[in-house]
Amino acid sequence: MKSYLTTPIYYVNAAPHIGHAHTSTMADILKRNRRMLGWDVRLSTGCDEHGQKNQEAAEKSGLTPQAYLDQRSEEFRKVFDLLQVEYDYFVRTTRPAHKAEVAAAEQRLFDAGLIVQKAYSGNYCPGCEQFKKDSDLNQEGRCPDHPSIDLQQIDETNYFFKLEPFRQRLIDHIEANPDFVDPPVYRGELLQMLRDPLEDLSISRPKARVTLGIELPFDTSHVTYVWFDALLNYLTNLDWPAPGYEEWWAQSHHLIGKDILKTHGVYWPIMLMALDIPLPRQLVVHGHWLGEGGVKMSKTLGNVVDPIEVVEAWGTDALRYYLARNMRSDSDSQISMESIRQTYNAELVNKFGNLLSRVGKFARARFEGVVPAPGAFDADDEAIRAQTLAAVSKFAVPIRLAELPACLAALVEACDELNGYVARNAPWDLFKDPATLERCRTVIYISLDCQRLLFEAMRIITPTAADKALSMLRPGTPADTIWTPELGVMAAGDALGEIETLFPRAD
Repeated sequence: MKSYLTTPIYYVNAAPHIGHAHTSTMADILKRNRRMLGWDVRLSTGCDEHGQKNQEAAEKSGLTPQAYLDQRSEEFRKVFDLLQVEYDYFVRTTRPAHKAEVAAAEQRLFDAGLIVQKAYSGNYCPGCEQFKKDSDLNQEGRCPDHPSIDLQQIDETNYFFKLEPFRQRLIDHIEANPDFVDPPVYRGELLQMLRDPLEDLSISRPKARVTLGIELPFDTSHVTYVWFDALLNYLTNLDWPAPGYEEWWAQSHHLIGKDILKTHGVYWPIMLMALDIPLPRQLVVHGHWLGEGGVKMSKTLGNVVDPIEVVEAWGTDALRYYLARNMRSDSDSQISMESIRQTYNAELVNKFGNLLSRVGKFARARFEGVVPAPGAFDADDEAIRAQTLAAVSKFAVPIRLAELPACLAALVEACDELNGYVARNAPWDLFKDPATLERCRTVIYISLDCQRLLFEAMRIITPTAADKALSMLRPGTPADTIWTPELGVMAAGDALGEIETLFPRAD
């Protein structure tokens, strides 16, 4: 089975932030999940290097445009490497092959009469790099995504792509494919966007205003609108239009924030229809991160969460875990350095790390460093084994991004119950009496085996810590194998590794 996962490509006019970290990390988690099930998976992420915002940032930097783009793109790459995002394509839209195919697609649409030149006058949002209709603005007459940025009244002649001829066809596709947009709340929003006739989309900018972009093949005095260029990366990564891209494209899933639903749910499908290319398999939409108290993050308020700062303080796994645990796809979620620290201590340190330390160290000290042989299982044993297996089995199928927090919550609950099981049975007391020694061996065996299952599932979330834990529980465990959750895999007499602190406390 093949799967092609994409993230948006990110503007390089500013440093990578928590939103970039989130989407690319979630894509990596979904990739690891599917790869663990034996799928052949490709993941793309990277940078959008064209457009007015990037041009202005380059000018302010004092560097040449290319030097600025090289520096910024490398900065994004390093952050994704730091977050252990295993991408197959790191996108740079200045890549010659991408630019050539964008120009070829534009020429094809122009020849078909779908791109026309006309004068336009309207409100332009520099933050979105988009023209805005009155219906797109908030009650104060400002862009809802960039309320602090003044709109510009622009009068110019551009090239426009015709959207309306494809509107009903897109509506029909959405209605015939209920899972085209996930979660369903965004499907309703998308259909609402398509309720009224669509205006033509401006797909060029005159060079007098923007020079950082792909020249139109039929008019070199204009460059391509940054989104029209950027969206095509999803295809050019697969060497489209060369044969062989089709089998990957048939299983393409675009991970996006809710603010770019229109570009991905209206403009992009219509571009594909016009080019006679099948639509992506699914748009996977998530909400936004807000600062503490539900306030939008800003440098002025001092509530910005820097992904590099988190990793330097508590490690990559702490950030990956928090992002996966707390984002709700159908709403916005809150994040702060303190909430990350608290979650890390309360769950990774106190639950997962403490359990491994208590049980692992006891087993090594009391059973000569090997897994003890269990006796017969009682009802309490079977209950904890069943709960653990049920929790990890949620990771043994292709996970929906919207389900990820609930899947992880089930693991936390199972770990909590396993801690309770150990406390309830008190193996350190059972060990003292020869009459209850077998019961002690059983409790320790079950605790070790259930932890092994939990960490096998956690590999997609916290890969470094999970692999370290498994090297303690089952030294020599292959790092990248097709996974089927099973109880009773650990055998009596198997050696245990040295038990070390898995998650140092964050104070």
